[in-house]
Amino acid sequence: MIGVIVPVHDEERLLAACLRSIRRAARDRRLHDEEVVAVVALDACSDGSAAVAAAHGVDVVALDARCVGAARAAAARRALELGARWIASTDADSRVPADWLAAQLAHAADVVCGTVRIEDWREHGDLVRLRYERGYRAADGHRHVHGANLGIAADRYLACGGFGPLRCGEDQDLVDRLQHDGARIVWTASPCVVTSARRDPRARGGFGDFLQDLAGVPA
Repeated sequence: MIGVIVPVHDEERLLAACLRSIRRAARDRRLHDEEVVAVVALDACSDGSAAVAAAHGVDVVALDARCVGAARAAAARRALELGARWIASTDADSRVPADWLAAQLAHAADVVCGTVRIEDWREHGDLVRLRYERGYRAADGHRHVHGANLGIAADRYLACGGFGPLRCGEDQDLVDRLQHDGARIVWTASPCVVTSARRDPRARGGFGDFLQDLAGVPA
C-alpha cells in the first residue's frame, strides 16, 4: 500500500483541490491497482478542513500541535499503521500531477525529492517571481527539498526516525538524515507539483516566508 500524507492547518479553501489531485494520481494504471490511502493530519484546525476531508473519504488523524513536523509525522505514523510500504508527502495548498506516484516508484530509490512550480504569482508580482526563478534549479540533479513533493520508502523512513517535530524545515531535516545514513536519493525535476505562493503561509519560516523575504533581496 502507498500512503500519501498531507499536514493541514486551516486549509478548507485549498484542501479539496489537493485531495482531488491525489485521487487522480492513485488511478494511474502503472500502480497496478495497488491501494493508495491519503492521510490528512488536521492540526489545530478551526475552519472547515475536517468537513472537506470527510467529504473526500480520506483517513484522518487529529492533533493540536500547531507544528507542521508533528503533523507530517502523525500522518506518516497512521499510514505505516495501515501498512504503507511507500510514503508520499505533499501539502494542502499543492496539487500533484496525475503521474506523481507512479513516477516516484519508477525510480526504485529509497527517497525521491521533487520540484515545485508556482502557478499564480499575483500576490507577489514579477520582481519576486524573477528573483525566485533566478535561484531555483528546476532540473534533474537539483538539491531542493520540498515536503510538497517527497517520497520515502517506509523501511528507510522508520530506520532514520521519521519527521521531527519541527515548526519548519522538517522535510530538509529528514532528507539530511537519510542522506547521512546512505539512502539512495533521486533528485528529479519531473513530475513537478504545483504549489501556492500565497502571502498567508501556515508554516512560519517555511516556503511561504521564503517567498516573502525575496521582496527584500537587493537587486
